[in-house]
Amino acid sequence: MKEQLDALSAAMFADLGTALSEKGLQELKVRYLGKKGELTAVMKCLGTLSPEERPLAGQAINAIKERFEEEFASRLAGVKEADKLHRLASERIDVTLPGRRNSVGTRHPVTLVMEEVSEIFAGLGFQVAEGPEIELDFYNFEALNFPKDHPARDMQDTFFLEGERLLRTHTSPVQVRTMLRHAPPVRIIAPGTVYRCDSDATHSPMFHQIEGLMVDKGITFGDLKGILTIFLNQYFGKGIGMRLRPSFFPFTEPSAEVDIACVICKGAGCRVCKNSGWLEILGAGMVDPEVFRHVGYNPDEVTGFAFGMGIERLAMLKYGINDMRFLFENDIRFLSQF
Repeated sequence: MKEQLDALSAAMFADLGTALSEKGLQELKVRYLGKKGELTAVMKCLGTLSPEERPLAGQAINAIKERFEEEFASRLAGVKEADKLHRLASERIDVTLPGRRNSVGTRHPVTLVMEEVSEIFAGLGFQVAEGPEIELDFYNFEALNFPKDHPARDMQDTFFLEGERLLRTHTSPVQVRTMLRHAPPVRIIAPGTVYRCDSDATHSPMFHQIEGLMVDKGITFGDLKGILTIFLNQYFGKGIGMRLRPSFFPFTEPSAEVDIACVICKGAGCRVCKNSGWLEILGAGMVDPEVFRHVGYNPDEVTGFAFGMGIERLAMLKYGINDMRFLFENDIRFLSQF
């Protein structure tokens, strides 16, 4: 028994000295002191010894076990300390390095333009009015002088829903709703999202408009031109060239397309303006008397003008964006420029 214990003790402490990890140490402890361990197996053989030999053998086994557990605890503490020092060295933070900053977002160019345009018209006495994006046919078409069989309805490329409902094709219904609720005078702008079945480099099925309306006694086309001149000079810069061309809209008469001198070539002619020197910017005109009759206004007592412009169009011209789809793709590289 003594020779067996001496050999087992030598093997135990030799293995203990070569274990380099916590996992290896735990495996050794199970191997020698576990329920099926080698030292445990020797202890189970004590019953085969004589009464005289049994106490001596038991003492020797307990001495080996106690020594092993002491050496194991010491070795385990050393391994843990070495592992901690290694982690401190490898995971150390250099506080002299610059920190990682959180990425801060910016406002979308469409939002920037909408706020700037609204601010300019607020300075001219216009109030912001809003309305639903899902509209009734009456507000979107009929009250604006679009009869059921009017060919201009085909120009709108409308998303129709059930029950005379549709996605509004312009923010003009807000003007109708405002006039039905309020007696003149009225001076509003109506910014918002609109929808049409159209999608390419210069069109989107969902885009944004700002429309304006002024109704009072004695409003003239000259007032319209004056308001638009002030707006364009504040938005694009003082002295921007402007011209009005006759046009047609069902809800205004007379109507005009408003052009500005090309902001790229300053009116000299380039690819953007198709060498004309002019860029179409918005539509406008005097409110048609038939629209006043639909909302209960007397066209013999009041007159007014209306105008409308696309926010994406204004953003593309101001920031030199050549594809409208950039405004809706949410590419952070593009948006971070604003």
